Amino acid sequence: MPTETSLIVCTHCGAVNRFPESRALSTGKCGKCKTRLGASIPVEVTETVFAKIQSRDQGPYVLDVWAPWCGPCNLMAPAYAAAAARFSGDIRFLKLNSEQFPKAAAHLNIRGIPALFFFEGGKLISQKSGALPESAILQWVNDVRK
Repeated sequence: MPTETSLIVCTHCGAVNRFPESRALSTGKCGKCKTRLGASIPVEVTETVFAKIQSRDQGPYVLDVWAPWCGPCNLMAPAYAAAAARFSGDIRFLKLNSEQFPKAAAHLNIRGIPALFFFEGGKLISQKSGALPESAILQWVNDVRK
């Protein structure tokens, strides 16, 4: 019986990997650069890698759009990291610096930061804006996945 696979874009090199849906992402490595496909910490992505993720990736991921000068973004960072650790191997948590990559942020129609986006199956499923505590991030992700 064939195993169902999803396309997962490596957050490090941008290579597209076929990965069995039945396995946790934390167990897989990129076929090109050997970086783990799933991490227990938020991963910074570039504009180029994020564009590839948006166009090809089929797995679930949460994106935090932030900037280094943003006080609420910096306050939420530990809560976001804790949520990433809780979903390690199941959902990837990504970060996109809107100051460094303004075109990517503009493509998402960002009006304020921090802004959180939940993608699954290549589609935007839900979004939230404003700094959230860990419990609210966890609740939001759990509600969206139901």
